[in-house]
Amino acid sequence: MNTGKQLSTEIDANVPTAARMYDYYIGGKDNYAADRAACEELDKVVPSTRRLALNNRRFLQRVVRTLAAEHGIRQFLDHGSGLPTQDNVHQVAQRHDPSAHVVYVDNDPMVLVHGRALLEQDERTTVIHADMRETEAIFEHPDTRRLIDFDQPVAVLFNSVFHCIPDSDTDGPLAVVRRVTERLAPGSFLLMCQLVSEDPEVRAFVTDFMDQVTQGHWGRVRQEKDVVEWFEGLEILEPGLVEVSTWRPDSDVVPRQLSHEWIEFGGVARKP
Repeated sequence: MNTGKQLSTEIDANVPTAARMYDYYIGGKDNYAADRAACEELDKVVPSTRRLALNNRRFLQRVVRTLAAEHGIRQFLDHGSGLPTQDNVHQVAQRHDPSAHVVYVDNDPMVLVHGRALLEQDERTTVIHADMRETEAIFEHPDTRRLIDFDQPVAVLFNSVFHCIPDSDTDGPLAVVRRVTERLAPGSFLLMCQLVSEDPEVRAFVTDFMDQVTQGHWGRVRQEKDVVEWFEGLEILEPGLVEVSTWRPDSDVVPRQLSHEWIEFGGVARKP
């Protein structure tokens, strides 16, 4: 896929990005006043967003830990990875096996800046500056080919990112999932989740608001039925497709998503 755009390497502090807003919500320091202001406006309509972001981060960590510890996965391809924070994918995976390889993919130039620093510290981890829809470019990138053996099982992560791209027959989430799945060896896994709401007013507000503040770098808030479609033909791991704070929680007392104006919905599946 070719987006038709050259990805910018310039960081514009005045235009919020989903990566930096997410960073702010989970307590990171790599965000600007414009990002924080956008989060404050978003909170007026969907006040559970900070809890949602934190729960999503914990979900990602549990999935990586599960795939590494229980399924022996040692290769991870993380699309729309966002800014590095504590307990990143490579840190969780490498706690179970120091030889685990991780490729991060993001189109935010600020992520690339941090990724270069990360690359200097860990030769088993790299960051690619690319649009998550550019499957061919990502899979054939020299750094991807250096770290990932696609003849062996790999975990492909689309964690809370598909709401950042619009629907399209060739480049929407379903098309991306199908392109990626075709390239994976049997026994590979896909993590997929996104922001959903069954309230049409919430979907419309958040979609329009984020599209405006990010200057078009947004797709839409979807419904659960849209996410279910992405998993067709795959073997879904228990407990199925759920609000992510309920996916194999570490204990009965961990935080749950209490507000339901919108939720993070999805799960993990295996390619047979």
